[in-house]
Amino acid sequence: MSPTVDELRDEIRLAVGRYERAVSTDFTKEALAAICGALGEEVTGKPLPPKREMRAIVRDRVEGLDPDSVDGERSFRKAELEAIAARLRDEEP
Repeated sequence: MSPTVDELRDEIRLAVGRYERAVSTDFTKEALAAICGALGEEVTGKPLPPKREMRAIVRDRVEGLDPDSVDGERSFRKAELEAIAARLRDEEP
């Protein structure tokens, strides 16, 4: 059975040093910044950039995702989460 969206999000969170969530929720800005960092693009600043900008960075860094997606305002879809999780698994030492 394939993992659920919540399980994929938690796998990604754990891969970048964040924590699992007890309830279903999208990535926070901090989690998105950690994902960007794990993919080689450090995101810093106070306040952090908007989520859409960090999602664009992730889409740019993960093969098979469209960095110019017009859906930058929406959360990652399941297929996108699967690609992100696979890329992060590849990055593990």
